Amino acid sequence: LITAFLFLIAGLCGPLIGSKLEEVKRKGADVIIALDVSNSMLATDIKPSRLERAKQSLNRLIDRLEGDRIGIIVFAGEAYVQLPVTTDYNAAKMFISSINPDIVPTQGTAIGAAIDLAKDSFTDTTRKHSAIVIITDGENHEDDAVESARNAAEAGIKVYTIGMGSAEGAPIPIYSNGAVVGFKQDNSGQTVVTKLNPEMLTEIAEAGNCRFIRSSTSYDRIPVVLKELNALDKKEFKAKM
Repeated sequence: LITAFLFLIAGLCGPLIGSKLEEVKRKGADVIIALDVSNSMLATDIKPSRLERAKQSLNRLIDRLEGDRIGIIVFAGEAYVQLPVTTDYNAAKMFISSINPDIVPTQGTAIGAAIDLAKDSFTDTTRKHSAIVIITDGENHEDDAVESARNAAEAGIKVYTIGMGSAEGAPIPIYSNGAVVGFKQDNSGQTVVTKLNPEMLTEIAEAGNCRFIRSSTSYDRIPVVLKELNALDKKEFKAKM
């Protein structure tokens, strides 16, 4: 009788097991990462390559975000939304791991197109809590990225640039079955050397009311990026956790 009584009490308490989604309030900013996946990002003047270094840095950045929503855009000759703005950091990491130059069919470096697409991808209509972080070597060949950054700034969006590469530059490797089989050459047969363009990236960042951050193999710039993002105005929004 005592055992039955105890089970009756336990049953009335309504014990539950498992997990459920719960909507909670968070405070943060909306940040869209625009990552250059053109072939020049395969250069190895930053080890293991510009692109792999950028992906590693992005993963470290996501690990240290607190409350901010993140989206991912990839671009080369054209720009595509890889991940809409979300609080799902695990999904962001999964998408980052799959990024490579083959996911964009048209080669080139259309920084302006990436800024325009990011500008239209924010869900906050006020855009006062939004920022675009462009990670590229700065070799813009397609459009007027400075004008696009200026338009984004006029809409209330901050535009940061992170430069991947060195002033000395490096050749662009050609891969076959995961192995380097040569280096890209121009029409005259000379090996193409791709170099960081800090002047262009500085001009874009200044037009976007922000700053240019130069990456390197020796120094981790993630604390600098975090400091800039933490200075953004934060808003309160609901998210399912």
